[in-house]
Amino acid sequence: MKILKILIVAIALFSIKGIAQTDFEAYTQEIEGTDVSFKMVPIEGGTLMLGASAKDKKKEADELPQKQVEISSFWMGVYEVTHKEFLLFTDATRDLLADGKPNPVVISRPSSPYEDPSKGLGDEDMKPTVGLTQYNALSYCRWLYKRTGVFYRIPTEAEWEFAAKAGTDTPYFFGKKKKDLDEYAWFSENANNQLHVVGMKKPNPNGLYDIYGNVSEWCLDQYYADFYTSIKDGEKDPRGFPDALYPRSVRGGSFIDDAAGCRSSNRITSTDDWKARDPQLPKSFWWNTDSEFVGFRLVRPLKQPSKEEAEMFFSSMLE
Repeated sequence: MKILKILIVAIALFSIKGIAQTDFEAYTQEIEGTDVSFKMVPIEGGTLMLGASAKDKKKEADELPQKQVEISSFWMGVYEVTHKEFLLFTDATRDLLADGKPNPVVISRPSSPYEDPSKGLGDEDMKPTVGLTQYNALSYCRWLYKRTGVFYRIPTEAEWEFAAKAGTDTPYFFGKKKKDLDEYAWFSENANNQLHVVGMKKPNPNGLYDIYGNVSEWCLDQYYADFYTSIKDGEKDPRGFPDALYPRSVRGGSFIDDAAGCRSSNRITSTDDWKARDPQLPKSFWWNTDSEFVGFRLVRPLKQPSKEEAEMFFSSMLE
């Protein structure tokens, strides 16, 4: 059964039967009946040196050994998903079609959080949405697929690192001098311990804003500390397939992290401490009461899965 599940997820991730996008270029995705839209940029596939370089003085054991892998092409969100975008999913009264009628698609929406998951830091429309579980992020992707007809998901660790590095093999895409990070990221030294509106710093060479800092970003992978030891050089689209609720992988560092935590190869793990103050039994599937530093960013595979494959993917990830 586990093998079958892995095959189903792999098919939906990188379907060879999917419909190829002929115009692999930047675009804006509008959501019918609303004033909400978001921008996507193409990330041309290629070779990635996954993990930390031996020259990186801040490298950690879980970033080693570095492996050369191949990454398929995809689009990635220019910005982290914002509060304004996510409100369409959480608040059905805002989810209207072009004729002003409610969206008829029946899909589970998040229950109300026990308390404000952003601690009041992320309630402005253009700040990244935070405090949500990986389950919540993927449920948003499923709703977005139903709403737009386009298959979106969160990135794998390898995809995220490939997009962040943008062809470099230094600790940061701009080099190794952490003093330059101030130009590109909100982190512990300049964020004043708070979230910031997306897109206020410089983007990386792929046109991605806040790829470092502001909020850390959910990835699809189960976190395995020794994952890179199992990857073969030349492997295509590696991923740590989930087999437990914890820990899952998060990337990019946030407004509370230091410069080392924002490095391209740095790996972050989710923990049950992120729900520490949630008194509910069972604790919420949707919200983390103590992760106001975690959000997510969308990707869209170049080759779209079929409807059946997309549904199998979401069913396997959200069961």
